[in-house]
Amino acid sequence: MPVTFPLPFRRGATRSRRHHAAARAVAVAAIVTTSTGILATTRHHDDADSSVRLVAGRIAAGEIDAAAGQARLTAFTPPTAQRSRTEPDHPAPWEPHRIAQEGARIARETARPKTVRPAAGVLTSDFGTRWGTLHAGLDFGDPLGAPIASVTDGVVIEAGPASGFGLWVRVQQDDGTVGVYGHVNDILATVGQQVHAGDTIATVGNRGYSTGPHLHYEVHLPDGEPIDPMPWLAVRGIDVLRNPT
Repeated sequence: MPVTFPLPFRRGATRSRRHHAAARAVAVAAIVTTSTGILATTRHHDDADSSVRLVAGRIAAGEIDAAAGQARLTAFTPPTAQRSRTEPDHPAPWEPHRIAQEGARIARETARPKTVRPAAGVLTSDFGTRWGTLHAGLDFGDPLGAPIASVTDGVVIEAGPASGFGLWVRVQQDDGTVGVYGHVNDILATVGQQVHAGDTIATVGNRGYSTGPHLHYEVHLPDGEPIDPMPWLAVRGIDVLRNPT
């Protein structure tokens, strides 16, 4: 005889079956998740093993310094640099000639005078007051057209007409002073020209306020004040009172 359960009891049984089914579904999902994690872990370990094997191979090949734990970079050497290490170290054929020329130039530069007398003529008038006015330079009597030399190395800063001098040349000298060459006949230098001590920059003339051919030479401080050229030249080894030879 079949057993008939009351309706509430049947409903409870249905809920129980549903509960068990849900529990089984959760368990299956957990198993699947766990399996996926295991597979991922296994794959990670496989990748790690592959990385270990790769690093070990690179250490064996010398690409990685095992002690430092850093990759060593192999420097690229251009073919020209490789050839330079194998070719003999001989100087270029022109090198000895260049060295000899440079040595000769240095010898000439060392031997040449750094200060010279501006003209070969005798001193005819010195620095000082004359007839109530300042004679601000030295006069050297010389024939018309005689050479006038730059007293020091320097740069020509003016060359042309000048009041009282007729024509003059002004040179910025090697110590910052300015040399003034007045009453010149011919100007042989140009503004901006680099000159050396002894270079001919003009010729003796009789232009301007002059009573005869001579060179009038002055030395001005950078502020324009004239000073006595005689002691200035003496400090540099030039005695203008000595007759030129």
